[in-house]
Amino acid sequence: MINAIDTHFHLDLYPRPADLLADIENNRIYAIAVTNTPSVYHFTQKICENKKYVRPALGLHPELAEERYRELGQFEDLLKTTRYIGEIGLDLINRCPDSSKTAQTKVFQKIIDLCATEGNKVLTVHSRGSESEVIERIGKNYPGKVILHWYSGSLKNMELALSYGFYFSVNSSMCRSKNGRKIIQSIPDSRLLTESDGPFITNKSMVNSPLNIDHTIAHISEIVKKPSQEVSKSIYENFKAVLESKNLR
Repeated sequence: MINAIDTHFHLDLYPRPADLLADIENNRIYAIAVTNTPSVYHFTQKICENKKYVRPALGLHPELAEERYRELGQFEDLLKTTRYIGEIGLDLINRCPDSSKTAQTKVFQKIIDLCATEGNKVLTVHSRGSESEVIERIGKNYPGKVILHWYSGSLKNMELALSYGFYFSVNSSMCRSKNGRKIIQSIPDSRLLTESDGPFITNKSMVNSPLNIDHTIAHISEIVKKPSQEVSKSIYENFKAVLESKNLR
C-alpha cells in the first residue's frame, strides 16, 4: 500500500539524496523526482534504478531555458527513457527579460510537441506568471496527463485547465497563503494531488520532502473541511488515474 503521493520534488538537490531515497522507499511513498536540466537527469535516473516507488522525471526548467537551450537535443534523445516529464513550463514574471521569454517559449513548445508525438507522458508543469499561455500551449487535446505544479493563477484559468483535464498538485506553502487556500478550496476532489517541491519549501523550520506530505494533507483537510483519510483517498485514486492513463493520440 502506498502511504503518500509526492508528484514534484528535486531529489538531486538534497545534501544526501541516496539516504532520502532509501527513506522514501522504506516509507512506501510514491514520488516523482523532477530535474532541472537534461544534463543532470542522468544522476537521478541512475540513483532511481530498480526503485519501487520513486520515478525520475526529465526536465528543462523555464528559468534555465535560455542558459541551457542547447540541451534540447539531449532532452529529445532521453525522452524515451522515462514516462515522467518535469520540471518544465514557463515563468514569465515582469522582471523576466525578453531574451529569456523567447527561449522559454521555444523550449516549452518544443517539449510539448515532442511529448505529444511520443504520447502517454505525465507532465509536471511550472506556470508562474504565465498560467494562460501554459494552459493554451498544452491545449485540451494533449495525449497524456498534465499536473500544474504550485498553481498560483486565476480561478478563471483554473477552470479552463480543469475543462482540459489537468490536475493540480498542492504543497504546504500554498496551504499557508490566502491565494493558495482559495485555489485549494476550488480544486475538485477528482483533480487534487500533493507535492513537497523540496528542498525549496520549508515546513515548520524543516526542509520539505516526500517524508512529510502528511502535514500537507492535514492542512488540506482543514482547508476543505474534510477528514484527512478522505483527502488521502482522493489523492491516491487521482494518482492511480494518472498512472493508468493510456490517452494516446
